[in-house]
Amino acid sequence: MAANPGFPLSLDVRGYPVLVLGGDEEAAEKTQRLLDAGAKVIVVAPTLHDNLKQLAAAAKVLHRGRHFREADLESAVLVLNLVRGDRDFSRSLLAKAREKKFLLWSVDQPEASNVIMPAVVETGHVRVAISTSGVAPALSGFMKEDLERILDGEFALFVEWLGQLREQAKAAEPDVEKRRTLLREALDGFRLLGKVQYPKVWVEQRAGEKAGSTAQS
Repeated sequence: MAANPGFPLSLDVRGYPVLVLGGDEEAAEKTQRLLDAGAKVIVVAPTLHDNLKQLAAAAKVLHRGRHFREADLESAVLVLNLVRGDRDFSRSLLAKAREKKFLLWSVDQPEASNVIMPAVVETGHVRVAISTSGVAPALSGFMKEDLERILDGEFALFVEWLGQLREQAKAAEPDVEKRRTLLREALDGFRLLGKVQYPKVWVEQRAGEKAGSTAQS
């Protein structure tokens, strides 16, 4: 299956206008993530999820209580399209993105997007992005849940300690190579260990393929 893996980047949206189309629970979650990143969020939707209503009432987002108009695209560097079930609208929006040079993500429609939004695990200073290049987005969600259990509060404290150690080394040791050696020694013994547990349907599929291959040979 052909897929475009893209070129992974982390986008700095601090102070930039970002347009969110849709007012459901997922739009609320994406809006909060944008606010946490410092974006100026404009939400265009006739109705809003309760969390979005609270954000709008507190003037943390600008709400336009109607359907999308082309004028909404003015100045937006990123558009999140959470309008489901309207492929024609998504395709027309992609054409506008190419014309006006803004970034576009359409929910569950990688073919109508020019960026892919990964699932993100956040633990302290650490961010782990998980993407299947739009091929199996549900898998990203499952991997996110498991990684959140592994990268817990203890891991966040460990990363904080490493940061403090690095600052201390920079202040006490002028030699770059010696500092690098010191910090690598601090990580000696660290490993992120794990094992994939596959679903029964996949195990049976693979067993059937192997049995067929053995029979042919």
